[in-house]
Amino acid sequence: VLAAWQRPYLNIFKHFRVEEWKRSAKEGDVAALTDTRMKGTIYRIRGSNPASSYLQLPRAGTQSLGLTGRYLYLLFRPLPHKHFLVHLDVTTEENRVVRISFSNLFKEFKSSATWLQFPFVCGAASEGTARRGAPGAAPADVRWTCLVLDLPSILALYLSRRYSHLRGVKLCSNLLVKNLCTSDLLFEPGVTFSRARLGDLSCRGVAPMPRELAFPVPKGAKWHDLYDYIRY
Repeated sequence: VLAAWQRPYLNIFKHFRVEEWKRSAKEGDVAALTDTRMKGTIYRIRGSNPASSYLQLPRAGTQSLGLTGRYLYLLFRPLPHKHFLVHLDVTTEENRVVRISFSNLFKEFKSSATWLQFPFVCGAASEGTARRGAPGAAPADVRWTCLVLDLPSILALYLSRRYSHLRGVKLCSNLLVKNLCTSDLLFEPGVTFSRARLGDLSCRGVAPMPRELAFPVPKGAKWHDLYDYIRY
């Protein structure tokens, strides 16, 4: 059961005050930028190889975020023509730490008792391109993406382990990141609050994106025409 301070969702960057760098760490070329299109601060992480620049929470590897929400949301955009890497350290109920990694560097899925590596295929606005089916450097028109990870399901499916909590996050170059969040709710982008009430999506555990986690959608435009939503 989610602790009260983590309900209904926890805005990780805000809660841990990333911009102060007291409870988070940065290495290499990490910059906070104001993005007018995203209507707020985003973090740009870039470097010649993914491990050289990163943003890490919590600051010390010996500490734990202790976040128990089922879903992790990462709002990010890979930098065009580059490779990126994301590491998530999760703790199982047996107190074992498992690293879940996503990267467009990985050619195929690999797993061991302590590490799951998922190849990430960057979506492009022009989906007809042949390279859509294979990992590789992000295309020029790569979009902002909402990546949703069902952490208990991933651990159960690939390692037959029970999920306890999110221990740490390491966002490595090359990417832009707007936010990170955990929740027990499945947020559906493009769903309005009124439609959610009408369709009674809440009984299925589906909720509209909270405003502080949502990507801006100009009047008359549709969310799915502008952004990618990927669920693991």
